[in-house]
Amino acid sequence: MNNDLEPVTEFIPTVFISYSHDDNEHKAWVLRLAVRLRDNGVNVLIDQINLRLGSNLAIFMEQGLTKANRVICICSENYVAKADNSLGGVGYEKNIISAAMMSDQNSSWVIPIIRNNCGIQKMPVVLANRLYLSFEEERLYESNYETLLRDLLDEPVYPARPVGKNPFKNIPIFTVQKFLPRSEKYISPATSGSIEFDYSNNDGFYAIGVGELMFECHFTRAGTGAIHMTSNGPSIYSLSQIKQKTEISKISDASRYDTSSKTRLFYSGHVAIYQNKSGFYAAIKLRHIDAATHPLTWDSVYFDYVIQTNGTPNFLMPE
Repeated sequence: MNNDLEPVTEFIPTVFISYSHDDNEHKAWVLRLAVRLRDNGVNVLIDQINLRLGSNLAIFMEQGLTKANRVICICSENYVAKADNSLGGVGYEKNIISAAMMSDQNSSWVIPIIRNNCGIQKMPVVLANRLYLSFEEERLYESNYETLLRDLLDEPVYPARPVGKNPFKNIPIFTVQKFLPRSEKYISPATSGSIEFDYSNNDGFYAIGVGELMFECHFTRAGTGAIHMTSNGPSIYSLSQIKQKTEISKISDASRYDTSSKTRLFYSGHVAIYQNKSGFYAAIKLRHIDAATHPLTWDSVYFDYVIQTNGTPNFLMPE
């Protein structure tokens, strides 16, 4: 009996890049994008890579667009003008794309990218009202590239969660149906945000992120103006601390801080660094800490957080 597991076949998307040869700098930018996408698991079809001298350009465009899972249109100012006026290779590709979109207007087959476009009209008429990415600001390149790559590989930052059960249905042990609050309110699925948390609730746990990006942060009382944080969360691999008052966006290497203690004492202004068991990093900036000293106050912690979604410990933001 053969107990070997069948190998998992990884889906490799085929993506056709449609663009205009505006100038050498623009062609080089498009080529760099194509090469990087290929290095990251995307089968890119583009004339600069796939065509040889003597190749039939019309056949390349037709066959490439026919077998592509997605199409990226680099909407420079020149590209928009050629597409709308059906000029050259861009006009030919636009006609093929337009015909395909007519058969399924709800399709997300085409991804418009805005680049090298100072005109008022950012996209061809055929792509109007389509969700697009703008690569106009170079400082946002990495963030936009990750968004594009995740979309092509179907690896969203926020994977769809299973639909839960209706809390108002089928509760036979209660004579009157009622809503039962649970710990779901102590979860923030976003990859960044600002939180106010009464850490006397939910055993002091507050989760940020979801799936492989989840971090169950644990807080316990440590006196007025202070708080203990621990690495007791099921998803947590390690905890470290930055005592200097700093901003998360100034942290270049979160991995260099000491992770030898499971519990650390924090004051306002300190930053906690978590690494989870999936290898991702999260930085938590403690803004304000309250400890209940009489019945009218709460055990509250106010914090900002950022989860680094690209798997690196670098939280630096471009100037």
